[in-house]
Amino acid sequence: MAALEREIRPLVKGWRVSEKQHSGRNFRFYEQQGVVLVCGGIGAEAARRAAEAVIVLFQPALVCSVGFAGALDPALNVGEIVRPHRVVNATDGSSVTLEGGEGVLVSFSSVASPAQKAKLRESFAAQAVDMEAAAVARAAEARGVAFVAIKAISDDPDFVFPALERFVDSDGQFQEARFAWFAVIRPWLWPGLIRLARNGNRASRALCDRLQTMVAETLAREPASEVVERR
Repeated sequence: MAALEREIRPLVKGWRVSEKQHSGRNFRFYEQQGVVLVCGGIGAEAARRAAEAVIVLFQPALVCSVGFAGALDPALNVGEIVRPHRVVNATDGSSVTLEGGEGVLVSFSSVASPAQKAKLRESFAAQAVDMEAAAVARAAEARGVAFVAIKAISDDPDFVFPALERFVDSDGQFQEARFAWFAVIRPWLWPGLIRLARNGNRASRALCDRLQTMVAETLAREPASEVVERR
């Protein structure tokens, strides 16, 4: 489970692509050797819908929330991988404890500002923040499916994001063309956007390297039919 394709594009290059419908919505799935990946969109609601779709349609043995996360701990650098021991929903304080892993990932309702990051770190003793993991964890828990989170750090605690929320549609998809037109006539945004793109590329490569290793190790331990049950 990822939010956007740009987070996992190096991993799924060459994977089989299929489109399926669940609860009246279309989802694009990437499949290879019993492993399925879907990009559900930005935010908790989009993540929940996509998680339910992949669970119902593919009956996986394990659901993994993957993608980018912001650093709350200044010791974390862009490109570092975080596999938390606990995922917390900042909205209601609920949490899930995971087997293995280390530290705390908190899921926040929007892109966090530096001030919000500082507050999240203090409130939840968290090392990193994302927007989707808690929703995916809740969907997996509701259906009795094992859950894990693997995140790559894409921004440091002091990074200031441009106003991106207005460019996310009701399905959680980022409207890149609209944002490009918005940004092109605002040159004062360019240095931050260049840094954002550079950091994103670095995080994506690190994430995909880790996931490739994880997939290979999983397939080496189990037959593909046990990784994702046959439909």
